[in-house]
Amino acid sequence: MDAAYSSSMGCIQHDRVCFYAGLTIFAEQFPSFLFSAFGGVAADWYNRYKIIQITQILSLIQASLLAFLVMTGHQNIWSFIILSVFLGIINAYDIPARQAMINEVVTDDEDLPSALSLSAAMASIAKLAGPALSGIILQKFGAGTCFLINAASFAAVMLSISLMKIKIIPKKTTKKGTFTELAEGFRYLKKEPSISLVIIMLGITGLLILPYDTLIPVYAKEIFKGNAKTFGYISSFIGIGAVLGTVFLASLKKGASMRNILILSTVILSIGLICFSYATNFYWSMFFAALTGLGGVAQFTTCNIIVQSEVIPEMRSRAISILLTAIFGMLPLGSVLIGFISEKIGAPKTLLLEGIAGILVAIVFRRLLFKTNKTKAVNNQLLEESEEQFINKV
Repeated sequence: MDAAYSSSMGCIQHDRVCFYAGLTIFAEQFPSFLFSAFGGVAADWYNRYKIIQITQILSLIQASLLAFLVMTGHQNIWSFIILSVFLGIINAYDIPARQAMINEVVTDDEDLPSALSLSAAMASIAKLAGPALSGIILQKFGAGTCFLINAASFAAVMLSISLMKIKIIPKKTTKKGTFTELAEGFRYLKKEPSISLVIIMLGITGLLILPYDTLIPVYAKEIFKGNAKTFGYISSFIGIGAVLGTVFLASLKKGASMRNILILSTVILSIGLICFSYATNFYWSMFFAALTGLGGVAQFTTCNIIVQSEVIPEMRSRAISILLTAIFGMLPLGSVLIGFISEKIGAPKTLLLEGIAGILVAIVFRRLLFKTNKTKAVNNQLLEESEEQFINKV
């Protein structure tokens, strides 16, 4: 419903629309960064199914308030910002619980990678189709109708959740306090470098590589001499690539090395950026944009699969929340950094540097990840041999 947001800001002076639109997005994203770790602790403490039910009810209230304000003509920028902050806090508790609950829905652990990939595919399709659909509704029926449909969508989600069959996983009866539990999560990841390295890799990618989308409007206007329609084409092909990436992950055979896929997707993302930075032909650029979208979403989804598959159940939500905190925290900082660099050396050279940085990240972390995995495998083998010798002695 982003298009509706833009239209509803018509009461604001035109030269401040971009500033306030950015402020509204920041107001939603920053609370997610601040509270995601706490959302992970809550998801490990309490019934995730109940948490999601509560977050969907709160989301329905938030969307309904937004629709009411717009349809009655009482909207203003501060109402958007306050409701955006509210939504950001809701998402901070909703996403860790929702991601971790996939494990409770999937009965066979071997099907988990496919389930997470299909979940990401649905999100990518929604991001691809949502703006186009909201644009049509906005033009014909107005922003109020957009927000009203958005509110109704949460009711549909609540109905779907009520029909789900969930295997109940017992929760801890003793709680040590939010900060203590959160510190436990970080200590656990410190002891599991094979998982923590994946999260660190995603954080570095979020800082140096994924903010490439900051430069897409510059390419649409200055490189391709286009307009908003040109920007829409580039964004759509990035979205198409994202969908293809998640479909590819969902189609992988059981037992595929996810760390190999992680490195491969990072290389694909980097090659897409490098080629896009050099491309002057618009049609070839669309191909490279799709390649970039494929690599970017495949990388994040693969990180999510690795974390969810390998972390122990009682730490799963906290690990997911730390993963989300890494990406939510680094992306805004990366956008500022990339914007600053592009002002100094231009968008094409900045995009080229992002691609090169991605290749370097892939090389360095391939070495670290497989070295760590080899050490872990040796330690596990020694442990098994020790246990076997102990049993034989007994």
